[in-house]
Amino acid sequence: MERRFFGSFTQQEPMSAQAVEAAVAVLTSGRLHRYNLAPAELGEVAALEAEYRDWQGSGYCLAVTSGGQALQIAMRAVGVVPGDAVLTNSFTLAPVPGAIAAVGGKPVLVEIDATLRLDLADLQRKIASSGARFLLLSHMRGHLCDMDALMQICDAAGVKVIEDCAHTMGAKWRGVRSGNFGKAACFSTQTYKHLNSGEGGFLTTDDPELAARATILSGSYMLFGRHGAGPELAVYEDIRCEMPNCSARMDALRAAILRPQLANIDTSIARWNARYRLVEAGLREDARIAITPRPQAEDYVGSSIQFRVPDLTAEGCHALLKAAAAAGVELKWFGNADPVGFTSAHQSWRYVARQQLPQTDAILATLFDMRLPLTFSEADCALIATLIIEALDEVLP
Repeated sequence: MERRFFGSFTQQEPMSAQAVEAAVAVLTSGRLHRYNLAPAELGEVAALEAEYRDWQGSGYCLAVTSGGQALQIAMRAVGVVPGDAVLTNSFTLAPVPGAIAAVGGKPVLVEIDATLRLDLADLQRKIASSGARFLLLSHMRGHLCDMDALMQICDAAGVKVIEDCAHTMGAKWRGVRSGNFGKAACFSTQTYKHLNSGEGGFLTTDDPELAARATILSGSYMLFGRHGAGPELAVYEDIRCEMPNCSARMDALRAAILRPQLANIDTSIARWNARYRLVEAGLREDARIAITPRPQAEDYVGSSIQFRVPDLTAEGCHALLKAAAAAGVELKWFGNADPVGFTSAHQSWRYVARQQLPQTDAILATLFDMRLPLTFSEADCALIATLIIEALDEVLP
C-alpha cells in the first residue's frame, strides 16, 4: 500500500478552555463593541492592545478588524495620499498591493532575489526612478530582509517604511522584533496567521502622532481615551477633527479569544520551528530541491516552508502539485498564470500597472509553498517531507 498523509492543511488548533470561557463571558455580557463598556471598565480590546504593545516592545498598539485594514490605516496615517508612488515587494500576497491601490497609491514593484527577499540593489534603483517616499515592506512568507541595510538605504533616501508583518509576528533580525524598524508595523490575526481570531489585526508604532491619526482613522469617534496602548490625550487635540472615521475597530469577542493565545505565543513559535526544521531537513536530502536559505541574523517563525525545484518546467510543476495532492500533501505554486485560492503573482493584479520583473518571474516559476499548522505532529512533518520527495520522483526521475 502506498503511503499517504490524511491530515488537513487548513485545520487549526481549537480554542483553549480559557479562550472559550473569555468568549462566553463577552457573549453573556452582550457588550461586544469595544467602546460599549461599564463605567471604569477597561475592556477586552484595550487590555489586548496593552498586552500586545508590551510583548512587541513598541510604543503604541491599535487593534483593528484585519491586517489589510491595518495596512491601509498605516499608509494614510504616515502620509500617503492619492497619486503617491509606494514601493512594495514584487512577491507578496494580493492584499498588499491591494491596500496601496485602496488608498489611491501607485504600487511600484521591487524585484526579489533567490532568498525571496527584496533585492536591495533594485530597491535603490526604484527609489531613484520613481521618486517614491514610502515603502510598504512585505516580510513575505516570513523571510526578513537584511533590515540594517534596508533601513540605511531608506533613511538615506527619505523613504518611510511600513512593515507588513502578517507572516513574521515574533520573528527577529539581530534580536530586534520584526515590526520595530519602520515608522509603523501591521500584523494579522486571520485564521492562518500566528494568532487566530478569524479576522483581525494590529498596528504598532513608536510615533505618538501616527498612533493618534491611526486611532481616529480606525473609528474611535471621540472615545480615543478608552484605548489601552495609545498616546497621551493631548496628542489628539488637532488630529481628532482632521482624520476621517473608517470604522475598522476590533470587537471584544475577538480580543477575548486572542489574549490567551498571545500569552502562549512563544511556546507556539517554538512548536512551529520544530516542525519547520523537520520538513526542512527531510527536503534537504534531495539535491533537486532548493530550500529558501535562512540568514544567521534571522530568528524566524516557521509556520510555512518554501522551496524551489529549478529543473521543473511549468508542466512539471503542475504534475508535482497533482502527485503531491494524490499523497495527501497540499502544495501551492507561485508560477501559476491565474490566481488560485490565496496565491497569486503580480501579473494577475490588474489594479497595478504592468511592470517588467524578469528576476522575480524566474524565481516564482518553480517556487512552492506549504503551510505547517500546529495540528501536525512532528511525525507528520517527517512523513510529509518524504511524500514530497516521492511525488517528485514521479515527475522528475
